[in-house]
Amino acid sequence: MINASVLSEQLVVPSFVTGMCWSSLVSGSSCPVPLQCAALFQMYSAGRKIWTTKGDDLEAGKKELIEILKVLEGELGNKPYFGGETFGYVDVALVPFYGWFYAYETYGDFSIEAECPKLIAWGKRCMEKDSVSKSLPDPHKIVDFVLSRRKMLGIE
Repeated sequence: MINASVLSEQLVVPSFVTGMCWSSLVSGSSCPVPLQCAALFQMYSAGRKIWTTKGDDLEAGKKELIEILKVLEGELGNKPYFGGETFGYVDVALVPFYGWFYAYETYGDFSIEAECPKLIAWGKRCMEKDSVSKSLPDPHKIVDFVLSRRKMLGIE
């Protein structure tokens, strides 16, 4: 099973980023990373459709997720990290989703690497950092967690 404290800790940064973005929306100020903030909300929603539904809803979630990932890959371009040469704020906010890619692929029956090879290379590069690899749960444990949730929801 996934260590609950590790899972909740990995949600702190995205929560902070989304809180910051929400504050920007409410106050009328501009968000420092608007595309990435929107992507966080959309990625969560699309990814959740993949592992909590089946049939047409799952297919819609898969299509949405691939579209979002392609936009992010375009934003990444040929840079090693979203901020350029250094691992930065946007990387910290997005890398927790990388741990879920295997679950999305498993239950969505598709390959993120085939669709977005630069994004997968980015994720692998991020995982080479001890601070990242030691704080994210093993992707296989996430798949086990998803299976248990799907059983609980009556999908499996």
